[in-house]
Amino acid sequence: MSRRFPYFLVILLTLGACSNMQIDDFSGTSPELKPEEYFAGRTKAWGIFEDRFGNLKREFIVDIEGEWDGTTLTLTEDFDYSDGEQDQRIWRITRTGDGLYEGRADDVVGVARGVARGKALNWSYDLMLKVGDNTVKVRFDDWMFLQPGGVMINKAEVSKFGITIGTVTLFFAKDTVDQTGSSGGRKTAA
Repeated sequence: MSRRFPYFLVILLTLGACSNMQIDDFSGTSPELKPEEYFAGRTKAWGIFEDRFGNLKREFIVDIEGEWDGTTLTLTEDFDYSDGEQDQRIWRITRTGDGLYEGRADDVVGVARGVARGKALNWSYDLMLKVGDNTVKVRFDDWMFLQPGGVMINKAEVSKFGITIGTVTLFFAKDTVDQTGSSGGRKTAA
């Protein structure tokens, strides 16, 4: 019996890590999330990265400019990290069907795929993540939830070889009033 315990423990831990959440569980919920509408114009996000043990590793602010031309949503994301690092990602996202999306960016490997139902969007992709002087290929499994009042909550599991290495949590809000009192440009992270 004692030789079976480690195998039982591994199976139990693996099953405990599986999410039962399905995108279709959110069909008919509101407010309805349509990325091409939500991200048109200016949006601001505040985020954190926690390692797999729950330790806060990074904080950042993102200024997002979105342009929807009827076919492609172009998102220019300017990241300001609390350690002074700055980065930019430009997404080109197309709607491929009813609530179906594909996205591309320079640091995304292949094509990102998203499905929106009701207030939720599940977005999955591989990303070449900068870690110091190196880049590491990691998998992002994003869940975005639009809230009343235009706030959106995003929680992303970051994994490598199927093992969770951390979690990114972001809060988005439409940027109708510049939080720093200036008229655009990059902001300094808190």
